[in-house]
Amino acid sequence: MPKRSSKDLNEAAYDLVQKVTQGDAQKASKNPAAVALGKLGGLKGGKARAAKLSAKRRSAIARKAAFQRWSNKNL
Repeated sequence: MPKRSSKDLNEAAYDLVQKVTQGDAQKASKNPAAVALGKLGGLKGGKARAAKLSAKRRSAIARKAAFQRWSNKNL
């Protein structure tokens, strides 16, 4: 028996056209210098933010994250 797709024929055709027409254009449009600069900022960002936060604020953020992680909303 053939496998059934979760997408109907129109959705599958649309996805295929999007991949074919936009796949290469998105990769080629990125400026390598901007990518490098963004990566550099991303590497510095977390450490700089952590150094700027007070212990009280860091604790509050961690408490909020733990509450969200263990709440029943995620089930």
